[in-house]
Amino acid sequence: MQTYESDANIGNIKILAVDMDKTLLTDERVLPQGLDERLDKLADAGIVFCPASGRPAPKLEEMFEGIKNRLAFCPDNGACVIYRGSYIYKSNIDVELYQQVLNRASEDPRAVPVLCCFDEFYVLARDHQYHDEISVYYNTINYVDSFEGIDFESNKISVFFPGYDAEPAFRETYSPEFSDKLYVTNAGREWIDFMNLGVDKGAGVAHLCEHLGIDIADAAAVGDTYNDIPMLERVGHSFIVDNAEEHMNVHAKWRIPSNNDGGVLTLIDAILAAR
Repeated sequence: MQTYESDANIGNIKILAVDMDKTLLTDERVLPQGLDERLDKLADAGIVFCPASGRPAPKLEEMFEGIKNRLAFCPDNGACVIYRGSYIYKSNIDVELYQQVLNRASEDPRAVPVLCCFDEFYVLARDHQYHDEISVYYNTINYVDSFEGIDFESNKISVFFPGYDAEPAFRETYSPEFSDKLYVTNAGREWIDFMNLGVDKGAGVAHLCEHLGIDIADAAAVGDTYNDIPMLERVGHSFIVDNAEEHMNVHAKWRIPSNNDGGVLTLIDAILAAR
């Protein structure tokens, strides 16, 4: 697989959409040193930086607190898109449909279901023992005895698997049962996410391009795992980090250094140098 230096048109990139966990973030889940000044340079060059993640908007914006109004965000695997502090796209799931998923996951002893309602999140009281793990991704968590009767505006259901068995659960249970009704995707070995059909990170980046009048051929994406595939296959410039799993090689054109080696920083430097 070719490295990023082989992208002859890297200087044409106008949007850079980047996955967070194991892509931009180090294995310690922190932003790489030197990112802030590079994001300033991207903004000055008119290039839009867009964190694209299964994480919800509040957590994403919190990580870029000082400059969030200069960025775009593609949270919840593309189920909403934010540009400079304002929502430009939302995709809400039908209440009856998300109740079906919540009921199924509530019956699964492997699963910890989370209802995502943009700024508020709902988890069963029985699963409070997993608060430390869940709160990494969700801020305002409301613990409820039952999901019955809840009818809040929601754009995503996430299911956490403490046993790191999300992949077999996806293959054996959740994809067969729900993929005809919802877009179901693995977010690593710990999570399965459910959004409306047609919603994914690739669609989210496409909505951003449309809003800004930018050809998606001039958009770039960086990722490492399953839920990054739709955006990697949709943009004109697709990159995976060196720590991505081998099965991701067929979904991107170029490779950059690993998350722990500042791969995204290296790519930003290459983009700016080619301008």
